[in-house]
Amino acid sequence: MMKHITEPLLPVAAGVHLLAMMAVTVDKVINKFKVEPLARVAPASTRDRIAFACKRDGNWEIYAVDGEGRQQVRLTTLASQDRYPVWSPDGRKIAFESQADGRVDDSSKFQLWVMEADGTNLKYLTTDIVAKGARQWSADGKRIVFESTRDGNTEIYVIGADGNGLVRLTNNTVDDRNPGWSPDGTKIAFASERDGNREIYVMDADGRNQKRLTDNPASDNSPAWSPDGKRIAFVSERDGNREIYLMQSDGRGLTRLTNDPATDDQFAWSPDGTHIGFRSLRGRNYDVEIISADGRNRLRLTDDPSFDGSLTWSNDGTRLAFISSRSGSDGLYVMPASGGSAKRIADGPVLDPRWSP
Repeated sequence: MMKHITEPLLPVAAGVHLLAMMAVTVDKVINKFKVEPLARVAPASTRDRIAFACKRDGNWEIYAVDGEGRQQVRLTTLASQDRYPVWSPDGRKIAFESQADGRVDDSSKFQLWVMEADGTNLKYLTTDIVAKGARQWSADGKRIVFESTRDGNTEIYVIGADGNGLVRLTNNTVDDRNPGWSPDGTKIAFASERDGNREIYVMDADGRNQKRLTDNPASDNSPAWSPDGKRIAFVSERDGNREIYLMQSDGRGLTRLTNDPATDDQFAWSPDGTHIGFRSLRGRNYDVEIISADGRNRLRLTDDPSFDGSLTWSNDGTRLAFISSRSGSDGLYVMPASGGSAKRIADGPVLDPRWSP
């Protein structure tokens, strides 16, 4: 296919000029039936995209839509299940998992893929590695950390965004999972069962110096660094139900952030690190709530008999996108982080929403 002409045509012979104009016209006609690349959208819109998985066409595929529900596009058309989209730090690429061999009932065959934000240049990064579960880009966008059961139990691996340099970071007979990069890219926090129950650990980005940060008979899980890298939030069952806790990045200064008889989990830091959004079961069903990082101001944003959860923050921290079953199926909704009405922006079934950086 001919490339788009982005520079003004230099003075040329009339016949050559005419051929160039014809090439541009043919190119436009061909591309009329393709997904419009995000590069052609205004820059503000490219920073306001939500990637998600949707099953409306029979199998799980990756879609993207802006925060107002406009410019909704299907990004993948693989004959397989595609899930868990994750944006690169610059918003130009999306990593996701796919059953590349199309065996939709065999979840052991998920592989790690990457594509441009407009759905072009799809590339698989792993083969026969069982890359299913948590994954995250490094801050420089050059590597992706993920978990895999290729060796019988769940371990943590890292691979270059170009598919090179696969390295196994953990090596135990029990599960190591939920890896997350520190904002400066030097550390990885994760959960491990190597000491008999699930605890929070941290290691260097190359897998060295693995250190246990929590020590409790109950399960500690899902560590997530604060945007400034000074704190780690995680979910713990140490008080009988799942609650959200905070600690310094070295494990000191443990603080219980939420405190009620119901489950509080599936959390996400606000971009500025001042708040944490999460789902809570203290109402009639799971609802979306936010709490300040000091634990003081807690606000319930939704109060609906149906499920609300799986939230993600907008890049400016003013809105939240989440999944809700209030309309009969799991659709994608957006609402102000300060509270207000929720707007349905994508029909379901929807899973795994992620707002672009």
